[in-house]
Amino acid sequence: MSKTIAIVQSNYVPWRGYFDLINSVDEFILYDDAQYTRRDWRNRNTIKSPGGQIWLTIPVRVKGRYLQNIKDTMVADDNWAREHWQSIVHNYSKAEYFGEYRERFQDLYLGSHDKFLSQINYRFIMAICRILGIDTTISWSMDYNLSGDRNERLVNLCKQAGATNYLSGPAAKSYLDEELFEQEGISVAYMDYSGYLDYGQLYPPFEPRVSVIDLVFNEGPQATKYMKSF
Repeated sequence: MSKTIAIVQSNYVPWRGYFDLINSVDEFILYDDAQYTRRDWRNRNTIKSPGGQIWLTIPVRVKGRYLQNIKDTMVADDNWAREHWQSIVHNYSKAEYFGEYRERFQDLYLGSHDKFLSQINYRFIMAICRILGIDTTISWSMDYNLSGDRNERLVNLCKQAGATNYLSGPAAKSYLDEELFEQEGISVAYMDYSGYLDYGQLYPPFEPRVSVIDLVFNEGPQATKYMKSF
C-alpha cells in the first residue's frame, strides 16, 4: 500500500498552505529535532489589522542557546498568550464567524500554560485541524531514530514511517537530494502553493499569507472552499 508523508518544522498558527500540506498526506511529521531559527515562522505569524499586517510573536529564550533545537526552545514571557488573545479580539471581533470560534480560541490562549514552543505549536495545529476537518495522523520526529545529514535524516524518517511518497514544500527543491529518495523506492513531489482564491477578508487590500485563523474567523464553515486539498 502507498503512504504519503510530509516532514515539516512546527509553526505558530500557520497560514492555510501549511494545513493543505497536512491534509494532503497520510502522516505529517513535525520535525522539531531541527535547529531553532530566529526571525522565522516557528514562533510568530501575522494577522490583519485596520493598519495592515501585524506580527504575533511568542517570546522565546535564545540568549546563550543559539544552537538549540525547536523541541528544546522555551517561552521567555508567560504574558504572550493574553497579549495575543487581546490583539485577536481587537482585530477580529467584527469578523463574521468570530463569535462561533471565540470560546475555542480563548481556551487555546488562556487555558494552558505550556513552557515549550513545540507543545504550543502542536496544540494550535491540532485544534485548527479539528476545525477544518483534517484527520491526518500527526507525529513527532522525536518518535523516530534520526541519523545522518539533512537528506539522510529525511529519507530515514520516510523509511521508518513506511512512506512510499514524500510530499515536500517547494522551498526544499534547492537542497533535496531526490536521487537518495528514489534509491529507497520513495517518490518525491512538491506542494504547489500558487493559485489560492481570495476570500472575504477584513481590512483590504487582501493579503493571502496571513495566519489561517484569519480565514477561519472570516469564512467559518466555508473556509475549506478557499483551500486546495479539499
